[in-house]
Amino acid sequence: MFIQTESTPNPATLKFLPGMPVLDMGTADFPSADSATKSPLAARLFALGHVNGVFFGTDFITVTKADDVAWDHVKPSILGAIMEHYQSGAAVMEGEQDDAHTAHDGPDSDIVQQIKELLDTRVRPAVANDGGDITFHGFDRGIVYLHMKGSCAGCPSSTLTLKMGIENLLRHYIPEVTEVRAVAA
Repeated sequence: MFIQTESTPNPATLKFLPGMPVLDMGTADFPSADSATKSPLAARLFALGHVNGVFFGTDFITVTKADDVAWDHVKPSILGAIMEHYQSGAAVMEGEQDDAHTAHDGPDSDIVQQIKELLDTRVRPAVANDGGDITFHGFDRGIVYLHMKGSCAGCPSSTLTLKMGIENLLRHYIPEVTEVRAVAA
């Protein structure tokens, strides 16, 4: 098994490409070791120490390291843990995966559907290339609330991406959108 790595815009996060499927569909975010109970692979990575976050896409694993350690020190053990996991034949995830976007019913449901469609077709594929994901969290009085995951969470350029990229895109196609804001998990 050969695992490739790619840098991301977030210097604390590295993208690992195992060359085989990670998830059948969607994404899974584990911002802490406590959140990794549904994933034997994420739990294995957190057990290494110096891992602050794990994120899965369909064909990649994004790992965020602690600030006090260099990639040269943790990358070999992360590669080993991923390889051992796949060789063991254990599942990446146990149980059902959560839906990516927060459900929204109400008077703005048509607008929310348009927002989710633009996110799914224009934003999320581009963000996945950088090892992250952005999902819909809410819409209220013209403000779209988005949850940033993986390499996007804590990335120095995430505010620029949010304001100059996503906000401009949504405002262009959906006049009811006036602003985009990030929310914590």
